[in-house]
Amino acid sequence: MAQDSERMKAMIAFKKRLEDQIEKLNTEIQEVQATLDTVNTILLEKGFKRGDIKEILAPSLSMPKEVELPKSTEHTNPSIPAPLSLEPAPVAITETETVIPLKTMAEEPLALMYFEKQQIHVMLDESKNFSINTPPFTTFLVEKVFAKMQEKDKEFVRLGQLTPGNMFSYNIVREGEFIKEIIIKNVDEERLKELKSSIRWTLEKMYEKMKSP
Repeated sequence: MAQDSERMKAMIAFKKRLEDQIEKLNTEIQEVQATLDTVNTILLEKGFKRGDIKEILAPSLSMPKEVELPKSTEHTNPSIPAPLSLEPAPVAITETETVIPLKTMAEEPLALMYFEKQQIHVMLDESKNFSINTPPFTTFLVEKVFAKMQEKDKEFVRLGQLTPGNMFSYNIVREGEFIKEIIIKNVDEERLKELKSSIRWTLEKMYEKMKSP
């Protein structure tokens, strides 16, 4: 009888582990489905038919998260040498569209970053209702990151190393105070890394403030 009791306890414990694993897998499936739904929405807005989405997404999502971008080596005015203290002039992104999810450290979805020819699109998670008034969006991301990159490119233009049309630029798409999308143009490989890190950190800090009472 004692042996049967021990076996029963072991089976109950095993059953509990299986149930916990199923619950965990269901949660992961829901998160992946939510991300897929957002990607589908992006593609449909760009004019693709639903039947084309699988074909488009397959090569994009199979690519590594780190996007290989060309490094800039050319200047618009070759007669003026580039000072060693300045960065290379930004270049347009030429990679095919790649989707990168931005999440908190706890794997909470924040946004989707995807690349399309000469632009980066950051689609914020609409369920979060990120407000432009929530710190540190303006004080850090806009004033410390975006503005800094623009100032550097203005210096490149002044030195004749960059044309105005190739300057770093951004556009914040809003509905009232809520941020829907950030569109960024003219980014080189080094700036891409900084932008990914800065945007993810900013959104995570905003989300933490939004959850606070």
